[in-house]
Parts: sequence; structure tokens; C-alpha cells
Amino acid sequence: MNAAADTVPDGLQDQPHAIVERDGVRYTLLGTAHVSQASVDAVEAALASGRYDTIAVELDAQRHRALTDPDALSKLDLFQILREGKTGLVAANLALAAYQRRLAEQLKVEPGAELKAAAVGAQARGLRLALVDRDVGITLRRAFGGLGLWGRSKLIAGLGASLMADESVEEDEIERLKKGDFLEASFGEFAAGSPPLYRAIIAERDQFMANRLRQVGADGGREVLAVVGAGHLKGLAEHLRGNHDEPARAIDALNELPRSSGIPWFTIFLAVFLLGGFAWGFWQGGAELGGELVLQWALITAAGGALGCLAAGGHPLSILAAAVSSPLTPLHPALASGTVSALVEAWVRKPTYADFLRLRDDTGHISGWWKNRVARVLVNFFLTSAGTAIAVWIGGANLIGKLA
Repeated sequence: MNAAADTVPDGLQDQPHAIVERDGVRYTLLGTAHVSQASVDAVEAALASGRYDTIAVELDAQRHRALTDPDALSKLDLFQILREGKTGLVAANLALAAYQRRLAEQLKVEPGAELKAAAVGAQARGLRLALVDRDVGITLRRAFGGLGLWGRSKLIAGLGASLMADESVEEDEIERLKKGDFLEASFGEFAAGSPPLYRAIIAERDQFMANRLRQVGADGGREVLAVVGAGHLKGLAEHLRGNHDEPARAIDALNELPRSSGIPWFTIFLAVFLLGGFAWGFWQGGAELGGELVLQWALITAAGGALGCLAAGGHPLSILAAAVSSPLTPLHPALASGTVSALVEAWVRKPTYADFLRLRDDTGHISGWWKNRVARVLVNFFLTSAGTAIAVWIGGANLIGKLA
């Protein structure tokens, strides 16, 4: 992979790198480890060489903002996040940030410090900065969409267990970070053993970044330094040399989100099952049996949602909202009891500016998710929804038992 030493600026000879020339543009790809001071030093040496007119980094706009703007989280619109159904994505990003915080505390090096050095250094020197990675939200949604039900369950469980835990990061995770991809290390061994997940978080991003670099070259870059995780170096160089697709079209394809059928089959099935069961109860046993079935369903699901909200430390009004909405929201495809309860929680216990400022630090430890008002709203959403989901299965089984 390494080019001859005399073609590389001082400081890069001992670092993983590749040089690709095409279409009149010289791309120097610097492979870094996201937890290495040596990688930071290599980036700074490359910037100081004065050789490059463009610096490209393995960041998207969201991750760039998180690395370079300490107040980025204070600008979140919590109500908009809840209304637009982005709660899961925000929670996943906070969990990833918590994982980064644990790494920083353990290794005394901020994960992604070399990317931050490249971005800040480029702007300080007046060089063009290009963010060439795919939006992390799209990557996570494509990864999630490529998994089956069991794979999704394992992924969610793994994220919850590994990213919110307080213990030290395992040595094998650190080794994966030394190979240079934060997302791959975050998902641990599951990424290596899951082709859909590996494809979304590694292979597709190699293609995406190669096409973005070609766009950077077409926009006027002639000497481009690309700072990327070492795990992307080989694939990125291969795509950059051999890919002849039209970049914009290829990027659009890699940004496409998994399509759902558009028909909420489970909600339709549940509604038909419940309404049919209630109707059968009224027909067979009159108001007494029919009313009993409706009442039991309402009590079981209300209790499930309320207990989930209680476990999240919800306000009494949030618990009431969870109890009232849980019997009804399973029949509505676009509404969740967790959303109703979380909106009430955010309204009653309005997060302060200080909560937003402390959000990154507080979510670094599991107790902080309940301590911080912003994070607790997210916990409220998930635990209320989980409590309702469990209660729906119990209520459905109860209805089947009564009808049998």
C-alpha cells in the first residue's frame, strides 16, 4: 500500500498510506487509528508540509459538529425529535458518544482526535475542508434495515449493553479501533459476523468516500489529503482507482433508505384480531363478556405502559399519559405510547440549558441517563414503548385464552 518514501511528506513514511492519481488529481490517503497520538502527529505533519490544497476527513456534518462544536447538543429541539420519530437515532448517537467518552477516560486520547486535528487545522490554514463520510444516521438505518428480526434484536441489545455500561472497554474493541473504524468497533464482534452490518458500516462507506473524493477533485482540488481510518484504506484506494460510475448517482444510491411496504401489516392484523375478538365476545356473551375483554385489554396495556414510564422515572402526569394512551396506540401505526409519554415528560419537566450542556457527560454513565432531563425523556420513550409492547403480547395471549 505504501508509496515510495520520497513522495510522502515528513511524518507519513511510517504511517499506513496510499497515493492515487486520477483525472489530474493526486489523492494522498492517510490511514489512521482513532485512538493514536501517532496518528494525530502524522496529520499535523502533513498539514504543516504546505503540500495540500484540500483536506478531506472521514466525517459527516453531524460528527464534525459534535467534534468541533462543544455546544452542538444544546441546539437540539427535543419536541421536534419526538414528533419526527428520530428518538432512536438521537439515543444511538448519544450512546456512541458515551462509548467515546469511556474510551477517552481509559486511553487518555480522545477518539477521533486525528480527524478533529485535520478539520480544525485545515480551517486554521485556510485550506478547503471536505467532509466525505456518509451521514451516520443513514449508515445506521441501512445497517438496521439489512438485518432480520433476530439480528435487529441482537443489535439493539448489544448497543444497550455495551454502550451504556460503565465498565472498561474490552481490549479487542480497542484493537479494532487501532485498525481504524469507530462504528465497527462500537458494534464489536457482531459487525464481523454479520455481512449486512459489515456491508453498511464498512464496504458501502468505502464506496461512498471514494465517490465523494472524486467530487472533491472535480470541484477543483489538485492535492488532496484524505484522513480516514486505516480499516478503510485498502477498500477506499481500490474504489478510487477503479470506480468509473458517475459519482453523484452512486452517492444517491448509497444514501437510499430501506423501503418499507408502506402498509402497516402488523397494526392491521392486531386491530382486526382485537376488534374481532371483542366483537365475538359481545356476540357470544353479551355486554358482560365483551365488556370484560375490553376492560382486561385496557388494564393490561395501561399497566404495561405505566410501569415502563415509572421505571424511567417519569413524572406522575407522564405515567398517566402512558396509561391512557397504551391501550389505543398499538392500533395506530404512526403513534407510540412512548412518544405521548415522552412529550408530556418534556413539557412538564422542561430540560434546562444546563441539561443540554451536560448531556454528553451525563450519558457517559448509565445513572446519568436518569439524572439528565433530556436523556430521561429518551429513556421514557423507550421504556414506556417497551412496557406497552410486552403488555400487548400479554393482553393478546389473555384474549386468546378467553376466546378458546
